[in-house]
Amino acid sequence: MKIKLIVLDVDGVLTDGRLFIGTDGEEYKAFHTQDGMGISLAHYAGVKTAIITGRKSAAVTKRANELKIDYVYQGIHEKMEVLEEIIQDMQINLSEICYIGDDINDLPIQQAVGFPAAPNNAVEIVKQHVKYVAKLNGGDGAVREIIDLILNESYDYPALLTEYLKGKVKLTQ
Repeated sequence: MKIKLIVLDVDGVLTDGRLFIGTDGEEYKAFHTQDGMGISLAHYAGVKTAIITGRKSAAVTKRANELKIDYVYQGIHEKMEVLEEIIQDMQINLSEICYIGDDINDLPIQQAVGFPAAPNNAVEIVKQHVKYVAKLNGGDGAVREIIDLILNESYDYPALLTEYLKGKVKLTQ
């Protein structure tokens, strides 16, 4: 499996699916830091990332900027159309894409890509149509789990981690 692009839904995938809306109308979301590290490792390995989500949120914009997500689309109801734009831009095919989603609006893309995946708390019909269901829930490290799986199958993952860490921390033997 050689994945060149990981596409993520947000609510229920990068978050636990709950929405917190303050009295000021501001929307709050909780993101898992291990998912963020997984995205950083994917980028280090040369894998691009995208967010395609049906909702619009300033919190998603901020988190996507922090993680240097390559493509960010919010307020999208026809996700496949946006994915086709990304495919053309990257010059890749559907078999080189992992899509992580949790609900029925994700099924059209999941049925088209090479590696459809879902968090453990995805709705049952989605879990029946993907190649991998994470042990962890969305917002609780499921994205990291799936990225680790992809990188383990596509790369010498221990060597990749060692190289990544050389620039980040001093390793002891």
